[in-house]
Amino acid sequence: METMIEFNSQNEFELKGESAYESWLNTVAEEENRIIQELGYVFCSDAFLLDLNQQYLDHDTFTDIITFDYCEEQFIRGEIYISTDRVRENAVKYEVSYTTELKRVMVHGLLHLCGHGDKGGAEKALMRDMETFYIDKFTS
Repeated sequence: METMIEFNSQNEFELKGESAYESWLNTVAEEENRIIQELGYVFCSDAFLLDLNQQYLDHDTFTDIITFDYCEEQFIRGEIYISTDRVRENAVKYEVSYTTELKRVMVHGLLHLCGHGDKGGAEKALMRDMETFYIDKFTS
Protein backbone atom coordinates (compact mmCIF):
# COMPACT_ATOMS: atom_id res chain seq x y z
CA MET A 1 0.00 0.00 0.00
CA GLU A 2 1.37 3.36 -1.01
CA THR A 3 1.64 6.14 1.53
CA MET A 4 0.47 9.55 0.47
CA ILE A 5 1.37 12.66 2.40
CA GLU A 6 0.70 16.04 0.82
CA PHE A 7 1.85 19.45 1.94
CA ASN A 8 -0.08 22.47 0.69
CA SER A 9 -0.22 26.14 1.59
CA GLN A 10 -3.10 28.57 1.61
CA ASN A 11 -0.61 31.37 2.33
CA GLU A 12 3.01 32.10 1.37
CA PHE A 13 4.45 29.42 3.66
CA GLU A 14 6.69 26.83 2.01
CA LEU A 15 7.78 23.70 3.86
CA LYS A 16 11.48 23.14 3.21
CA GLY A 17 12.71 19.55 3.02
CA GLU A 18 9.36 17.85 2.45
CA SER A 19 10.94 14.41 2.01
CA ALA A 20 12.54 14.59 5.48
CA TYR A 21 9.16 15.50 6.99
CA GLU A 22 7.44 12.71 5.06
CA SER A 23 9.97 10.15 6.27
CA TRP A 24 9.66 11.41 9.86
CA LEU A 25 5.85 11.31 9.84
CA ASN A 26 5.89 7.76 8.47
CA THR A 27 8.31 6.75 11.25
CA VAL A 28 6.00 8.25 13.89
CA ALA A 29 3.02 6.39 12.42
CA GLU A 30 4.96 3.10 12.34
CA GLU A 31 6.02 3.49 15.97
CA GLU A 32 2.35 4.10 16.83
CA ASN A 33 1.41 0.89 14.94
CA ARG A 34 -0.39 2.84 12.24
CA ILE A 35 -0.02 3.15 8.48
CA ILE A 36 -0.41 6.50 6.74
CA GLN A 37 -2.73 5.96 3.83
CA GLU A 38 -3.70 9.52 2.99
CA LEU A 39 -2.58 12.54 5.01
CA GLY A 40 -2.83 16.16 4.00
CA TYR A 41 -1.24 19.12 5.71
CA VAL A 42 -2.49 22.59 4.82
CA PHE A 43 -0.49 25.55 6.12
CA CYS A 44 -2.67 28.63 6.41
CA SER A 45 -3.30 31.99 8.07
CA ASP A 46 -5.05 32.66 11.38
CA ALA A 47 -8.06 34.03 9.49
CA PHE A 48 -8.38 30.90 7.32
CA LEU A 49 -8.17 28.59 10.34
CA LEU A 50 -10.58 30.74 12.37
CA ASP A 51 -13.10 30.41 9.54
CA LEU A 52 -12.73 26.60 9.60
CA ASN A 53 -13.03 26.61 13.40
CA GLN A 54 -16.27 28.59 13.23
CA GLN A 55 -17.71 26.70 10.28
CA TYR A 56 -16.97 23.11 11.30
CA LEU A 57 -16.39 23.13 15.05
CA ASP A 58 -18.57 26.06 16.15
CA HIS A 59 -15.59 27.60 18.00
CA ASP A 60 -14.94 31.32 17.70
CA THR A 61 -11.28 31.24 18.74
CA PHE A 62 -7.88 31.25 17.12
CA THR A 63 -6.04 27.93 17.23
CA ASP A 64 -2.78 26.56 15.90
CA ILE A 65 -4.22 23.34 14.46
CA ILE A 66 -7.41 21.64 13.40
CA THR A 67 -7.37 17.94 12.59
CA PHE A 68 -10.06 16.18 10.57
CA ASP A 69 -9.98 12.45 11.26
CA TYR A 70 -11.11 9.99 8.58
CA CYS A 71 -9.10 7.05 9.95
CA GLU A 72 -10.21 3.45 9.72
CA GLU A 73 -8.64 0.92 12.07
CA GLN A 74 -4.84 1.24 11.82
CA PHE A 75 -4.99 3.23 8.56
CA ILE A 76 -4.43 6.96 8.89
CA ARG A 77 -6.51 9.19 6.69
CA GLY A 78 -6.94 12.81 7.62
CA GLU A 79 -6.45 16.49 6.99
CA ILE A 80 -4.44 18.72 9.28
CA TYR A 81 -4.70 22.50 9.02
CA ILE A 82 -1.96 24.52 10.70
CA SER A 83 -1.91 28.29 11.26
CA THR A 84 1.62 29.47 10.51
CA ASP A 85 0.71 32.74 12.29
CA ARG A 86 -0.02 30.80 15.53
CA VAL A 87 3.13 28.69 15.10
CA ARG A 88 5.19 31.89 14.83
CA GLU A 89 3.59 33.43 17.94
CA ASN A 90 3.84 30.20 19.97
CA ALA A 91 7.51 29.78 19.06
CA VAL A 92 8.18 33.17 20.64
CA LYS A 93 5.89 32.45 23.60
CA TYR A 94 7.51 29.07 24.36
CA GLU A 95 11.02 30.28 23.46
CA VAL A 96 11.68 27.66 20.80
CA SER A 97 12.63 27.95 17.16
CA TYR A 98 9.91 28.30 14.54
CA THR A 99 10.95 24.94 13.06
CA THR A 100 10.70 23.17 16.44
CA GLU A 101 7.23 24.60 17.06
CA LEU A 102 6.14 23.65 13.54
CA LYS A 103 7.28 20.05 14.13
CA ARG A 104 5.45 20.01 17.47
CA VAL A 105 2.18 21.04 15.85
CA MET A 106 2.64 18.69 12.88
CA VAL A 107 3.26 15.66 15.11
CA HIS A 108 0.49 16.77 17.47
CA GLY A 109 -2.04 16.41 14.67
CA LEU A 110 -0.65 13.04 13.64
CA LEU A 111 -0.81 11.81 17.24
CA HIS A 112 -4.49 12.76 17.36
CA LEU A 113 -5.01 10.66 14.22
CA CYS A 114 -3.23 7.80 16.02
CA GLY A 115 -5.87 8.00 18.75
CA HIS A 116 -4.17 10.15 21.39
CA GLY A 117 -6.18 12.83 23.17
CA ASP A 118 -5.22 15.98 25.01
CA LYS A 119 -8.33 16.99 26.95
CA GLY A 120 -7.37 16.43 30.59
CA GLY A 121 -4.24 17.33 32.49
CA ALA A 122 -2.73 13.84 32.33
CA GLU A 123 -3.57 13.49 28.62
CA LYS A 124 -2.05 16.92 27.87
CA ALA A 125 1.16 16.03 29.73
CA LEU A 126 1.43 12.71 27.90
CA MET A 127 0.78 14.40 24.55
CA ARG A 128 3.52 16.95 25.24
CA ASP A 129 5.97 14.18 26.21
CA MET A 130 5.13 12.28 23.02
CA GLU A 131 5.59 15.40 20.90
CA THR A 132 9.04 15.95 22.39
CA PHE A 133 9.94 12.27 21.99
CA TYR A 134 9.07 12.31 18.29
CA ILE A 135 10.56 15.74 17.57
CA ASP A 136 13.87 14.32 18.79
CA LYS A 137 13.58 11.56 16.16
CA PHE A 138 13.44 14.03 13.26
CA THR A 139 16.46 13.78 10.97
CA SER A 140 16.98 15.94 7.94
